[in-house]
Amino acid sequence: MRNRWWAVPGLAAAALLLAGCGLGGGSPSSSAPPASHPAAAASSPVPAVATGAGAIKELTTTKGMVLTNASGMTLYWFAKDTSTHSMCLLTCKATWPPVIMTATAAAGTKLPGSFGTIKRPNGQIQLTYEGHPLYTYAGDTAVGMISGNGINAQGGLWWAMTPAGTQLGAAGAAGASASTGTSSSGGGASWG
Repeated sequence: MRNRWWAVPGLAAAALLLAGCGLGGGSPSSSAPPASHPAAAASSPVPAVATGAGAIKELTTTKGMVLTNASGMTLYWFAKDTSTHSMCLLTCKATWPPVIMTATAAAGTKLPGSFGTIKRPNGQIQLTYEGHPLYTYAGDTAVGMISGNGINAQGGLWWAMTPAGTQLGAAGAAGASASTGTSSSGGGASWG
């Protein structure tokens, strides 16, 4: 009785082994690359590098040039953040989802600034540009929208990210500093 119980898992393991060896009926040239295997992708603790379709792009809006994600959604920065810490935590991130990935500029895009990352309190890796942690805005529902630009929420101002790292549409934006203010006040960082 005991040996019969192990027969089903044993047959399943043998079928998986044969499929992995290419004996499952498909030709070797039609097999998917290992990176597309769901189990391999799910177990990888390192965020994928965004290239090609996942790369950061530029987009001209009614107020000027902004950076967008691969879907064309505007990227934002929060004036209360520092270059090493996001102040948008807990309920804030429902409205301002952090950009969780590492990235490069899209092919043909030459950005004057540089990308980096920070580690969020939950261990996720958040993309930065010119030292600003990046977010999208839940209120933007179509490509090219910049409805989050200049909003005062969670105790500070939100700005669409420009290629130069300046405030979009601000007077003298070409020379405006993208200052984050490095206040070290304790507590209240969740803006929840």
